[in-house]
Amino acid sequence: MTTEHALVEHGNAAGFSSGPRLLADIGATHARFTLESSPGVFESVKVLKCDEYTDIIALLRAYLSTVPASKVHHAAFALANPIDGDQVRMTNRDWAFSIEDVRREFGLYTLLIVNDFTALAMSLPGLQAKDLMQVGGGTPVPKSVIGVLGPGTGLGVSGLIPTSDGFVTLGSEGGHVNFAPVDEREYAILQFAWKEWPHVSTERLISGPGMELIYRALADRNNKKVKALPAQDIMRGALKTEAEADALCLETLECFCGMLGSFSANLAVTLGAFGGIYIGGGIVPLMGDYFATSAFRTRFEAKGRFTSYLAQIPTFVITTPNPAFYGVSAILSEHLRGRSGDSSLMDRIQQIQAELTPAERRVATLVLENPRTVLNEAIAEIARLADVSQPTVIRFCRSLGFLGLADFKLKFASSLTGTIPVRHSQVRMSDSTHDLSAKVIDNTVSAILNFRDQLDVRSLDQAIALLRKANKVEFYAMGNSRAVALDGQHKFFRFRIPTASYGDAHLFSMAAELLNPGDVVIVVSNSGKLPELLKAVDAARLAGADVIAITPNQSPLAKKATVCLAVNHTEDNATFLSMISRILQLLLIDIIAVGLSVDAPDTDGAGTDIKRKELSRFSNLLISHLDS
Repeated sequence: MTTEHALVEHGNAAGFSSGPRLLADIGATHARFTLESSPGVFESVKVLKCDEYTDIIALLRAYLSTVPASKVHHAAFALANPIDGDQVRMTNRDWAFSIEDVRREFGLYTLLIVNDFTALAMSLPGLQAKDLMQVGGGTPVPKSVIGVLGPGTGLGVSGLIPTSDGFVTLGSEGGHVNFAPVDEREYAILQFAWKEWPHVSTERLISGPGMELIYRALADRNNKKVKALPAQDIMRGALKTEAEADALCLETLECFCGMLGSFSANLAVTLGAFGGIYIGGGIVPLMGDYFATSAFRTRFEAKGRFTSYLAQIPTFVITTPNPAFYGVSAILSEHLRGRSGDSSLMDRIQQIQAELTPAERRVATLVLENPRTVLNEAIAEIARLADVSQPTVIRFCRSLGFLGLADFKLKFASSLTGTIPVRHSQVRMSDSTHDLSAKVIDNTVSAILNFRDQLDVRSLDQAIALLRKANKVEFYAMGNSRAVALDGQHKFFRFRIPTASYGDAHLFSMAAELLNPGDVVIVVSNSGKLPELLKAVDAARLAGADVIAITPNQSPLAKKATVCLAVNHTEDNATFLSMISRILQLLLIDIIAVGLSVDAPDTDGAGTDIKRKELSRFSNLLISHLDS
């Protein structure tokens, strides 16, 4: 175990109100930890060898045992591994763990785990000139795409995409694209690599193990008998003085830098990275001045017709130690900053704190500082984190006028205008009524928020336009979707539109054959595959009627409809009773109903009287969403 000096402070900012934040960069060989006491101030920086620990929990315990005994509430780790969901199985170690289990083990309010190159990419906006070494010419274009890559144990690739209020990271496994040789020597290296692997990705060569393979391949090409060397020894042999440098090590390093130049250029033209290409990882920063004079930049610009294009793009080596700390710090800060929106409920909680008991105030503090935790956790965990009893949590909710925790969570999530993601949680047989209520609500809220973000407004406009002019509207649905069709019939009939609803498979085609142009059929289906519905839709279209399908957008029904209002929430309808899909379908009915009630402006200034006559049948119906 080694201890590094604390990183240089980027400013004397005030400490975080919730205490220091735990940050980590966990690679294949080493794990680097720090406590961020205030923005950009990293203390207690330590490096641990991963081989010395059986799992990530033992690793974290070892670090935390060496730092001051201050309570940590928020943490973010960069991990040299793809991250997809709660379960993590590391590809370079035999470690597997649940992010949620680790968070609970250490009593954290927040634990974020991101890919290490996502973290490296997010560090770039915070780096200063002294943290970088520019190689070659070019000037970064403000608010442009940035590419980032770095050879180490593997080859990490990412990017930063500019947005109106910052950057978003590009998740990528770009190191696994096919290796492309540019000359006879590199082709010989590729042929050598083919002896070991049928598929040779770029990572097989532009990495620490790749450098070792290049060394062996060049020895074979030069008919030299050599023993295999680790990458550190190859670099050490190449970076000696000119008189002492080993010729084969020097050729290996030259070849490695050239390959990296070509790959970096490919990334630059793929992304249009006029913000620059930044190189991190555990190899290139150790090359120092050699890299600046290597073949890297020449090969970077060697792109034929695109040479002048690439000459404008600057390339940098990230020289600051532990840049991933800045990245995970930025990601964690953004996560915590976005936890509360314009919320009257949050304001109410702040206002009534003085009226609460000390125990209830602890619950209020937890809600205000960690709304994600409160929304996602069961009552037992909320009580534990606030250090109160479960009845105290209920009393807190009732002090705000709610029936209990489930009622509070529903109102709390909606009051935050969807800025807090609510995760999907399976209900367990052992869950209490409070817990299962909260989970059912959380799962529905989560699906609604995802549905809102993916809503196709243009399709809604088309559907509303068809219904405004409809002579007659008919609803076709079977099974669980029948309740949605009946709800739609009830609403649309009140708009004075002749409306019917059919749930009998034998009547669908008969009803469809009686339709005329100007009529509209709304078909509701969870699968979009029922033959009876598909046959009826064909008959309706043949009769000249339009069809609005509320169904998954890749289903056969969606392809046959005039307009598809997509509900893509996946539920196993063959095994389970569909619940959330039904809520989303009902939401679409409500959105259409409100849309019909809103008098659309006459955009071209003509036909105003006709438009008013068309809309007169909607004007007598008051809708609760409208400002009346």
